[in-house]
Amino acid sequence: MSIESSQLIGVAVGNTRTMIGHVRGMEVGETSSHPSDDPAAVAKGVGDIVASTGPLPVVVASVNEPAARAIAKALREDSGDRVFRLGADLPIPILHALDDDSSVGQDRLLNAMAAHRIAGQACVVVDAGTCVTVDFVDGEGTFHGGVIAPGLQMMLDAMHHGTASLPRIVLRDSPAPAGPFGKETRGAMLLGVRGAVLGLVRLTLERYAEHYGAYPQVIATGGDALTLFEGDEIIESIVPNLQLAGIAAACLKGAEQESQGEPE
Repeated sequence: MSIESSQLIGVAVGNTRTMIGHVRGMEVGETSSHPSDDPAAVAKGVGDIVASTGPLPVVVASVNEPAARAIAKALREDSGDRVFRLGADLPIPILHALDDDSSVGQDRLLNAMAAHRIAGQACVVVDAGTCVTVDFVDGEGTFHGGVIAPGLQMMLDAMHHGTASLPRIVLRDSPAPAGPFGKETRGAMLLGVRGAVLGLVRLTLERYAEHYGAYPQVIATGGDALTLFEGDEIIESIVPNLQLAGIAAACLKGAEQESQGEPE
């Protein structure tokens, strides 16, 4: 099964937030973000897009199955048979070199598909959100896997909950100090988590480049991508809505394979 449409509404259900967006080809237009535990808000967001675009296929990807089921149910009450779930109704047609792909998050696969279409060559995808993933896609578009680590807020929360005196810090309200030294505890924690992610990305990129024999392009996405990588010379581009573009890439590839009679 495939969707033969040049436009769709992508719904990317995350652990805490769900991003929705109008996607034309691979270009992401109007977007909005909603709590993943509020299906009605997500359905209203989709309805707001439909009000300006007219009826379109709604394609749902998820790393949060309970939330995705509730969201898909709410969407079907409004959009009926125009709602499709990746992995259940539609394939994610990406080649991989994994030992076991059964537990790989759809977000990683979709980011990989979109990044390879954008780069047109081997690339590394850094997704800086609740967790941080650094994944490698070769020149043929094959997903090789990568690494997963705690995200900035998760590390800050772990330090607070795991100690008696380290404070609770909300990342979005707390910019890191500009200098190299944390002059007080909060600043030291903020510099520490930032350095942990930046060090992870650089070390992992070096390992991938050694294995691949060249430095691939690096594409960053996720809610903390701008905070971490804006102006960083190792990042080729920052694409905030890469997963929504990946939903479109999966649909486009599925339609291409179906038209050519290839197995999904």
